[in-house]
Amino acid sequence: MILLWWAVAEADDDPENEGERRVDTRRPIELKVEYKRLNTFFADYTKNISRGGTFIKTSRPLPVGTEFLFKLFVPGRDTPLTIHGEVQRIIDTTDDNEAGMAIKFVYREGDAQSEIARIVEGLMTESLGPRLYAKLMDHAHKRRG
Repeated sequence: MILLWWAVAEADDDPENEGERRVDTRRPIELKVEYKRLNTFFADYTKNISRGGTFIKTSRPLPVGTEFLFKLFVPGRDTPLTIHGEVQRIIDTTDDNEAGMAIKFVYREGDAQSEIARIVEGLMTESLGPRLYAKLMDHAHKRRG
């Protein structure tokens, strides 16, 4: 089962952007992810995604610093993307946040970095529309300096 959440929030109005630590702008999108921990398979969903990482909603986060391999199920693809990730931080459930873990994509030699970036950009463009996506990317580049 693959779910896509097409809701859009303006970056300047998003309280999650306060004290922003990530380099790339993330947009709301829900995709199925699968990963393995101690011989147990988990299936969860992303909350958002960017070219540099994703947030996986889960009540069973991996420890910060854990590198792992996960499969990202993208609509229109016959096979999931297999991506290396590293847990950057854990978010506990609060009134404003869902529990989960912030993941940075980690690319190794032989990984399909350009394909993953192209697919993620395509998802963001499809979700936001080309004009809003271009505006968002321009805003992100200006924030980087």
